[in-house]
Formats: sequence, C-alpha cells, structure tokens
Amino acid sequence: MHILVTNDDGVDAPGLAALAAALRPLGRVTILAPDRNWSASGHVKTLHKPLRLMATFAADGSDALACSGAPSDGVALAILGAVDGPIDLVVSGINPVNNLGHDVTYSGTVTAAMEAAVWGIPGIAVSVGGRSGDDAVVEYGPAAAIARQVAERVIAHGLPSGTLLNVNVPPGHRADLRGLEITRQGQRVYRDKLVVRNDPRGRPYYWFGGDAPAGVEDPGTDIGAVARGIVSITPLRLDLTARDMLESVRSWDLDLDALVFEADVTGESDATRASGDSGDSSGFEEIDATGATGGAGATAKRTGPGTGAGGSGSGSASSETTAPTP
Repeated sequence: MHILVTNDDGVDAPGLAALAAALRPLGRVTILAPDRNWSASGHVKTLHKPLRLMATFAADGSDALACSGAPSDGVALAILGAVDGPIDLVVSGINPVNNLGHDVTYSGTVTAAMEAAVWGIPGIAVSVGGRSGDDAVVEYGPAAAIARQVAERVIAHGLPSGTLLNVNVPPGHRADLRGLEITRQGQRVYRDKLVVRNDPRGRPYYWFGGDAPAGVEDPGTDIGAVARGIVSITPLRLDLTARDMLESVRSWDLDLDALVFEADVTGESDATRASGDSGDSSGFEEIDATGATGGAGATAKRTGPGTGAGGSGSGSASSETTAPTP
C-alpha cells in the first residue's frame, strides 16, 4: 500500500507531519506537498510554466518532496510517475481550519483529494477546526487518529469511481468529541467584504476582508455536525450534475435549428458564407500589397464594423495610411 500525503498549507506545516506519522503503520508513505501556502487555491492544473520537485524535510524531520505548483499539481505529478511506484491512496491534510459546505471548491486540501478521484484513486481530505485567537494551538492528534481509521476502512472497502471523502473534526481534545456522523454538504454563509487601498503611487489594490464564514447548522449536514462537536465525514463526487433539473431545463425547448446567426466570429453571415463571397463589409482590415516590396508604397484600409462599400453604421470609422517608401 503506497499512500501519498499532501496538503495546501505547505510542506513544513505541522498538520502534514502529524498525518504522515499516523498513516505510516498502514504502508509506505510519500510526502509531497507545496513549497508554500496554497490555501483556498481551488482545483488547479498548471499548464503555463514548468513544475519542479525539491527534496526537503517535513516539520518532524521526515523526508519529503516540495512541489512548486498547487496541491492538485503535486498529486497529479505523483500519480503520473514523478515518484517511484504507483499511488494507491491519497490523503490530504491536516488542514487547521474546517472545510465545510461550499468550501470544498475553494479548498486546496479538498481539491488535492479531488485530483486523486480524477485519476481513479481513492482520496481523503482531513481538516480540523482551530480554536479562536492568533496564538491558539491546533490539536492535530484526534484528527490524525480519525484519518488513520478512515484510511483503514477505505483500504478495506474502497471508494466508488469519481468519489472522495471529506473529513472534518471539531476543535479540541478527544474527550471533547461527541461522536461521528456521515453527513451531506451544508450551506455556507460567506461574509466577505471588499477592502480597497491605494499603493504609494496612488493606484488601487484590493483585499478580500470581512468576517470568517458562518453556516446553516441543519441536522445531517457537515456544518451542523461540527457545530455540535461531532466528527463529519461527507462523501463527495466529481459529477456535479444537478439531476433534479434535467427535465426542467429540457422543457425550455432550446433548439439550435431555431437560432438566427447574424454573423460568426469571422464577421461572415450565414448567407455570405454559403455564397462564398465575403464582400467588403466584414469589418476587418484590408491590405493592398501593391508596391509592398519597394514600390511606391503600400496602402492599408481599415473599415469599422457595420461599414464598408456604401456602409453607414453608427460609430463607424475608416482610416487610410500610406506606408513610407523605404
């Protein structure tokens, strides 16, 4: 059993080390996590720059790999062969803040487990509620023990394709926990506010401020369970289809054949395209290349949208420029 352990708080986060230590009795554990904090990064796939892995150490001194990309990038790298041996299970955490309700699409912790599900590998996300106050100490022990038990059950029973488990543990010690429930997602209430400031050059910049999110504490939900001191385990699926809406939306009589296309992105109407004549009213630049190789000069004519030979659309503009002779 090869278990990949990751997070979104960075490779040196104490919750990552606690999680890896709890899972080592179950098999081989590889730690691969971001080289910095990627909280609230969402489900990311980095395509515009290379990704790098660097050998480093976790908070407890154990061997680890630091990834230059997002949590989901690191999971994909490991699954696709950047580490030795196939990955059998991905466990992400332990996040020091609960990921409840709609948080799951923002959370780098949860979307790392989602990336495992994308590749058909069981994924578990683990978060624990932090006590209030900047100097509060997060108790990772109970969450680590629960993560190990959940991982044991997933190894024994498996998960359906395209699914993952989102585990949320209330803050406190083991004695503070009042039970465990299998829950559904609850309704988060976000209280964000826009904070606008100016830099020394007078240019505005923005922060998301406001109070921490609240939630509707309905029975049977992850938010309701954690609010009552109960461990929440929520099965999630990648398929976001709202099946109860399918028939309703089908009743809208949406019909491609009934649409009238005025023009496509090239500026051609359906009739013009069918005739093979693009005409002079496309609204795109026309180049007369006469003399462009050193003759008397090249003339460029730009006709504004809706105008052309004889056109008179409002807001139209036409300009003619003669290039200088070399």
